[in-house]
Amino acid sequence: MSLAVATLIPGLLLFALGAFLLIGGPSAGPLFKAFPRSLAATVVLFGGAAGWFLSNVLDLTAADFGDYRKPLFAVFALVAVLAFKFAPDFLAVRGLAALTLLGSWPLLTAAYMKYDQPSRLFMVTVVYVAITLALWLGAAPFRLRDFFQWLFARPGRIRAAGGLAAGYGLLLVVVAFTYKS
Repeated sequence: MSLAVATLIPGLLLFALGAFLLIGGPSAGPLFKAFPRSLAATVVLFGGAAGWFLSNVLDLTAADFGDYRKPLFAVFALVAVLAFKFAPDFLAVRGLAALTLLGSWPLLTAAYMKYDQPSRLFMVTVVYVAITLALWLGAAPFRLRDFFQWLFARPGRIRAAGGLAAGYGLLLVVVAFTYKS
C-alpha cells in the first residue's frame, strides 16, 4: 500500500464520521448509543475481525508456529464462535477494536522508514491514537457506551467532536495528495 493511500483511508473515515456527527447532530444519538450491543454490528465487525485474524493465522510461517496452523485455526475459530454465544455483550466494540488493531498494521507499514515525508506523522499520530483507544476499549468496552452518553448529553459536544473529526480527516486527505513520489 502506498503512503498516499494509507493516509487517505483514515482521512476519509474521520471525515465521514465527523460529517455524520455534524449533519446528524443529536438525532444520531440513538444510532450511536445502540451500537455497542447491536447484533448487526457484532456480526459485521467481530465476524470481520475474526475472519481477518483467521486468515492471518493461515498465513503463518514456520518461524511463527506455522507448523501448527490448522490446530491454531481450529482453536481460534472455536473461540470466535463461542464468543457470540457466551460473551455477546459489547462484542461489536471488541470487533471494532480488533479491526482497528488489524488495520493499523498496513497503515503503519506504509509509513515505515519514510523519513523524507515528515507529513506522514499526521497519519501515524491518528493511527497510534486509534491503537491506544482500541486497546483501552477492547479491555473495557462499556467505556464506549459511557462516552456516547456523555457526548450526546449536550449538542455542543456533538458539534465539537464532529468538527474535530471532520477537520482532521480533511487535513489527512489534503496531506495524502502532497507526498512526493
